[in-house]
Formats: sequence, structure tokens, C-alpha cells
Amino acid sequence: MRAHAVPALRRTRAKKPVNIPSGQSTAELTVDGGAVTLTHLQKVFWPEASLTKRDLLQYYADVAPVLLPHLRDRAMVMKRYPNGATGKCFFMKRVPEPHPAWIETCSITHASGNVIDFPMVQDLASLLWVVNLGCIDLNPWYARCDDVDRPDYLHFDLDPVPGATWAGVVETAQLVRAGLEGLGMRPIVKTTGSKGLHVYVAIVRGPTQKDVWRFAKRFAFDLAGLRPDVVTAEYKVAKRPEGRVLVDYNQNAWGRTLASAYSPRPRPRATVSAPLTWDELAAGARIDDFDLRDMPARVAAVGDLWAPLLDPAGRFDLAPLLRSIR
Repeated sequence: MRAHAVPALRRTRAKKPVNIPSGQSTAELTVDGGAVTLTHLQKVFWPEASLTKRDLLQYYADVAPVLLPHLRDRAMVMKRYPNGATGKCFFMKRVPEPHPAWIETCSITHASGNVIDFPMVQDLASLLWVVNLGCIDLNPWYARCDDVDRPDYLHFDLDPVPGATWAGVVETAQLVRAGLEGLGMRPIVKTTGSKGLHVYVAIVRGPTQKDVWRFAKRFAFDLAGLRPDVVTAEYKVAKRPEGRVLVDYNQNAWGRTLASAYSPRPRPRATVSAPLTWDELAAGARIDDFDLRDMPARVAAVGDLWAPLLDPAGRFDLAPLLRSIR
């Protein structure tokens, strides 16, 4: 699939904290050299948590220094909640018109022949612009725009089947970790902010998305074969055994996306997809421990635990393993 980025003026990261005005419904801010109009600031987005759209925008402004490096140069699939977490949502790929001239786009040719111009979140201005559209969680492409066929990481979405426990999710994560480490990889983990966990591995860019998916499928089925009492890799819902945890390899398919690290989720308490250490997970960390209100303080205390995905060193070369499973 072909892609190219439309050039635009690249702004530097904001150096001072950005405060979203309170007590008003509309505001215009100039950040990173871009003027952004923010609307419906007083609209309640999480009724149970008494959080507004303004709170969501302020949260993203607060965590932008650690979040933006994970979003830059990637197409963004917009999942829009115009009426907040309890309202209906819809997916949008094509950048809406009109949009600011400084929004960079990524043009991706799909199998149908359609060319879709996705927005990219390159800086704080574009981050606030996308979130102002009603995007609660952010869903970036797995590969960068200069080659949307070749991802920078592989991952597993650990999703509890009805009847499964959180302890089962944690055990599954540890099984995935052990299996990946046994192959020489360095997996990292985060909560989904919803029901399960995400396990990621930084890889050397080279294998196509289809090949990464092929490896993930083989790994998931091998793991399920070893521990069928805990794990399933069955993608058809009707065939999944109750009480197991799905090791979802299909999220590695081309064009799929997952909520990024640090994304709030449309859950009652505005829980956040939070990077963890493996020690924290073993010590009893749970999804409800991390929400929109307390995540900025955690980031200030522990830094970016998702940083290994950005490090050129230590990336795993998947190509030799792929040759062995052809």
C-alpha cells in the first residue's frame, strides 16, 4: 500500500504548560504556532465522573510531552464521541474539511483503490485539534507514514472472554511475556483502560504488516496449545471457551488500530490506557488504578514507561523468525 506525507510547517513542542480556559464554552489558543479553536468546553463527557470536554483537552495538554513522540508521523484513525463517553460514536478516517492548513496528512492507498488522507498528530496544536473533534481515545497507525506497510512493533491485545478473571488476564500477560522473552524479545505492558492488557514489542522495521500478523497468529495459537486452561486464540466469538483470555493476534492486521498509550477510554470512570512495569502488574495493579485525573501526576513521577518503543537500540529483528515459520 502506498503512502506519502503532505509537508507542512513543523512546530516545536510547547515549552510552557498550557491551560485550557474554564468557565466558558469556546476558546482559541495559539500553541506551537497554530491557532486552535476549542468548542463545547462545558459539555459533560463522563457524567459519572463529572468530567467535561474541557477536562479531556486539559488532560491531553498535560501529557502531550510523553504522548506526542508515540503519535508523530502516523496516520490517525478518528473515533469521535461528539456527545461524550455515553453517546454514540463513529469512526472517521479522512481528514474533515475544512481543516487548518498546518494539519499534516498521510495519504494511504487502500486495496479498493481509494486514497484516504488521514490527519497526523505532529504537535500540541494538532493534538488539541483532533481531540476537539470529540476523539476520546487516540488510534494511530502501527507503521509510520513513510511506509505504512512496515510497522515498528508487534503487539497482543489480551481480552477476557466472559467468565474470565483479572487474575487470568494477568497470568496470560505473564505467559505472553515469558514466551516472547524466550525468543529474545523485550515486551512491555500497559492496561487497555477498558478490560484487559496490551503487550508490545519494539521491532526492527522491515517485515510487512502481514508478516507481523502471521508471526503473532502462530505465537498466539502455540501459546493457547500450551495453556488451553487459561488462553484462547479462537477469533470466532461463538467458538471461544468461557473463562479464557483471548490473545488477540488479529489486531496486527493491516489497517487495524488500538488505543494509544495514555489514551482515556469511554468508560464510566475515564480510565486511561496506562503503561506499567511488570513489577507493578505482579504487585496487583488494576485498570481502575489509572484515570484521567491522576495520570498526569503519575507521568510526572515515573516518566514515559512506553519509551522503549521509541528507542532505536534494542529493537528485535523479527525477520529470521519469520523465515523459520514459512
